[in-house]
Amino acid sequence: MRVLTGLQPSGKLHLGNYFSAIKKILDYQSKEELFLFIANLHALTTFRSKEELKTFTLECAIDLLALGVDPQKTVFWVQSDVPEVTELTWYLSQSITVSQLQLAHSFKDKVAKGFVAGAGLFTYPVLMASDILLFSAEKVPVGKDQKQHLEFARDIAERFNTQFGQVLTIPEPDIDENTATVPGVDGAKMSKSYKNTIDFFGTEKEIKKKVMSIVSDSKAVEEPKDPETSVIFQIHSLFLSPSEKESQIQKYKHGGSGYGDLKKDLLDSILAHFAPYRAKREELAQNLDYVHQVLKEGKEKAQTVAERKLTDVRKTLGIYPF
Repeated sequence: MRVLTGLQPSGKLHLGNYFSAIKKILDYQSKEELFLFIANLHALTTFRSKEELKTFTLECAIDLLALGVDPQKTVFWVQSDVPEVTELTWYLSQSITVSQLQLAHSFKDKVAKGFVAGAGLFTYPVLMASDILLFSAEKVPVGKDQKQHLEFARDIAERFNTQFGQVLTIPEPDIDENTATVPGVDGAKMSKSYKNTIDFFGTEKEIKKKVMSIVSDSKAVEEPKDPETSVIFQIHSLFLSPSEKESQIQKYKHGGSGYGDLKKDLLDSILAHFAPYRAKREELAQNLDYVHQVLKEGKEKAQTVAERKLTDVRKTLGIYPF
């Protein structure tokens, strides 16, 4: 089954990205035909710095390769390297109405928060549909906040097919209701927007500073603590086996461990888990020629698929050359 997903290069990867998206991507890579892209065109709806976008796009590629994305198993490219996606976006924009796009939750939420919305943000769902339909994706993993956008893609494909013939594959959503919401250091959902992330590719000093800033109550060292309400435990449990988790629960409930000690346990788990990935990332950062070659080869593979589908669409629409 062909699975497609993309990540915006909007800053450093954090634990929320890892546990909610990247682990799932790696699982797909081992089982399905995975198409994975860095969504730098989508990032233009919020980015205004050329240098930031360039830097974050390259760093996102390095990060994903370090974490285990295998270019021999996965078609991996930068979105803008395959311009067919923007051409298809124009064709697909004829198969959705303005009133539908006005219903987009993400657009309305940003406007309600005072975000100055350009036309790109308004038509974001059409570009997302083009990403999906250009590569004939059969399954698309999406979070609950992106479910509506996937429904738009399905609606566009069905309307296009009804009008012009069976050209586009209707994608199915993959929404994992059990995906953990990783709390940030303040207890809210971990998000770059909230500036509450723990960035596992930062320096050890930076990671320690973040971990030690996690909110906790004022219970003394000797007092029992409730792991269910502890942000420290909620994050730590993501790294633990069932037996390790039970051992940590008892450590909380019996007392005798201060929050500083419990944070140190979490820090040790983070550093141990990501040690091989951090070493791989350092190696890749010193071999950028290899990273660029991977992206070049990924572009060529993606473009081969994209050109085939776009040719079908052009013929269906009567776009010259016929």
